[in-house]
Amino acid sequence: MNPMNWLVVQPEIVLLVMACVVALADLFVKDEQRRPTFWLAQLSLAVVAFIQVDQLQAMMHAEELKTGLTSMYGMQQMVVADPMGRLLAVCATLTLMATLAYAQPYIGAREMLKGEFFSLSMLSLLGVLVMLSANNFLVVYLGLELMTLSLYALVALRRDHAVSTEAAMKYFVLGALASGFLLYGMSMMYGATGTLEIGGVFDVIQAGRANRDVLTFGLVFIVAGLAFKLGVVPFHMWVPDVYQGAPTAVTLLIAGAPKLAAFGITIRLLHEGMNGLARDWQQMLIVLAVASLVIGNLAAIAQTNLKRLLAYSTIAQLGFMLLGLTPTVVGGNTVSAANGYSSALFYLITYVLTTLASFGLIMLLARQGFEAEEIKDLAGLGKRSPWMAGVMLIVMFSLAGIPPTVGFYAKLAVLQSLITTNDPAYITLAVVAVVLSLIGAFYYLRVVKVMYFDEPTESVQIVGPAGARALLAINGAAVLALGLLPSGLMGLCRDAIVKALAT
Repeated sequence: MNPMNWLVVQPEIVLLVMACVVALADLFVKDEQRRPTFWLAQLSLAVVAFIQVDQLQAMMHAEELKTGLTSMYGMQQMVVADPMGRLLAVCATLTLMATLAYAQPYIGAREMLKGEFFSLSMLSLLGVLVMLSANNFLVVYLGLELMTLSLYALVALRRDHAVSTEAAMKYFVLGALASGFLLYGMSMMYGATGTLEIGGVFDVIQAGRANRDVLTFGLVFIVAGLAFKLGVVPFHMWVPDVYQGAPTAVTLLIAGAPKLAAFGITIRLLHEGMNGLARDWQQMLIVLAVASLVIGNLAAIAQTNLKRLLAYSTIAQLGFMLLGLTPTVVGGNTVSAANGYSSALFYLITYVLTTLASFGLIMLLARQGFEAEEIKDLAGLGKRSPWMAGVMLIVMFSLAGIPPTVGFYAKLAVLQSLITTNDPAYITLAVVAVVLSLIGAFYYLRVVKVMYFDEPTESVQIVGPAGARALLAINGAAVLALGLLPSGLMGLCRDAIVKALAT
């Protein structure tokens, strides 16, 4: 086998080259709307997505094609391409394409429509892809820093806007602290096991050759770092402030692909590397999940700012997703883990899809000198723009878990993964999750009530680019369609997880 195997990192190489090309090409663009830069970035992302889909199909059908390439290693075993990583990478790339489409008119009205926005967005995606393909602690950290540094710069892109600058500083300081936690935890893992390879850590732990005390301390720091990147309690302090303070286009960048990356490295580090410590990190995840559900849902009730409400909603939603990661491999039986991980993966992908629609609609409602960030700004939307209100209705129902939207099926899948373990503790967790979701439904339905039952506070006609409006309609239809026909995506998630667990 070729120890370098450049094909494994082909999407990352193409993305890196094109991010540089976009940055250079923008210097020669005279169009104030930056249309050439925008379309070059979108074309580049489409090529990257095509390569990823091609590799994913080859891996998913490896047995039929008799290639044996269920997963591929490269760069001297430092990176890996497997179905789970490639599925998340495809979703992250498509998420960025949709984000840029929503963002173009919004950033154009706020003097942010520059080549830097597109190139930094592509570099943040590159960090996501590096993390998703990491098979080594150093690669994980390299991808993490590439992603976060790009996002710090994007949050602070409006240098003359005090609120955005403050949000960037909070994000930077707390993000650096969390990165330090993760790095310190990985250094302790290296000290305890003598290897930086994730698979090597697993082998040493299984053989019982590692210092148990050092392992436990390292695990605590790693889980703390991962919890910050996911934005779950008690490492959630940055989420509401950054979501509210950052320009909405950048908020969507933070709320989308990075969550997929955080999920990917959580599986890589905790399951593939530290499955021998599953009893320890399982209990930590349960505490994080329940605390996030409680704090996220209760704090959201008091919010009047829509972006801040969605931030606390994110905390609660990711807490629910973490419940799917708690069933672990016990006694060599991978069924409970496969059920839980696949339901969590499905939950996260569909949540990101729903997030795209929610923040995309906020950007469409905004205009020059006006940010549609308060819940009261949606008053009478059902009369002013019935189709926009309809999309927001579908989004709120999905986040609340009301059928027939995809949010209902996603929650049901996670609850089933808990109940089918036949463990009283997991069944109790499922009951707690249902009760807290019922509390959360209150603030989602309040948004619906404001849209349809409150009188409009203004009569300004809602207009927006046809492309962004069409994308929003497709986005809302996808949330509804996946709720009616979820089996295709759910099957894909399960196959990707099963193949990942097998390797």
